[in-house]
Amino acid sequence: MASPMRSLVTNPARYLQSFRLFLANSTEHQCMREFMERQLPAVIASIGNEKPTINILSVGGGAGEIDLLILSKVQASYPGVTINNDVIEPNADQISKYKERVAETSSLKNIKFTWHEETSYEYESRMNAEKKSKKWDFIHMIQMLYYVEDVPATIQYFHSLLEAQGKLLIILVSETSAWNPLWKKYGSSFPLDDLCSYVSSADIKRILDSAGLKYQLYELPSHMDITSCFVEGNEDGELLLDFLTETCEFSKTAPPELKRQVMEELKKPECSEKKDGKVLFNNNLSVIVIEP
Repeated sequence: MASPMRSLVTNPARYLQSFRLFLANSTEHQCMREFMERQLPAVIASIGNEKPTINILSVGGGAGEIDLLILSKVQASYPGVTINNDVIEPNADQISKYKERVAETSSLKNIKFTWHEETSYEYESRMNAEKKSKKWDFIHMIQMLYYVEDVPATIQYFHSLLEAQGKLLIILVSETSAWNPLWKKYGSSFPLDDLCSYVSSADIKRILDSAGLKYQLYELPSHMDITSCFVEGNEDGELLLDFLTETCEFSKTAPPELKRQVMEELKKPECSEKKDGKVLFNNNLSVIVIEP
């Protein structure tokens, strides 16, 4: 009998709901913001040397929270320089949130925004068909490599678009995070539909090492409060479980034994720590900055 489990990505509205709840319950954006404040200025120190215009490509820009922070750092490093910021994002709802955010932010003078409502693969295919290969000073791919079919080819393509002083920045889950044991054990039981795959910093390092590319690695400690996952029937808990397993309505559609095992796994010290009555899931991230 076919499993009633469906990939979370097949229900964009529920995916977005669970993703926003994940952001609200985790230090994901907080630790990214700290990185952007402290380390990003050094990363971008040479991308715009004596250039009248800086070209930035955001691959999977989402609703733009982190993008606008990156842009503010580029503005601070290169005052008065014109910035072209192109965004690749397949979710129309996220793009409209991004546009709202831009409209509400007064400090974005000198920045020209262009949105492409498509996946990174669709963008690549379109550019190849139009025989275009625009070069970029800074390309970032934040938490999006799980949703591409061919990770090495995607990295290789966008890396090939870097200017001589450019940088490619990737953020994704760290091999030290709890996503690692959870997905290594149970990933094959989740309904991925080829729409989502588990990759961590370990996979990216392997890809870059075998391609002989130079990169720097930064680790960002992060956690997510998953206490509500253990409250039977709690709506937030069910949405977070969906996000953790990339499964639509996991607690209702998973076989009882799989659900029991996953809930046990989430409590283990490899996955979470108990603190002040809360269960905190290890959500550590890695930032990988690749040279041209």
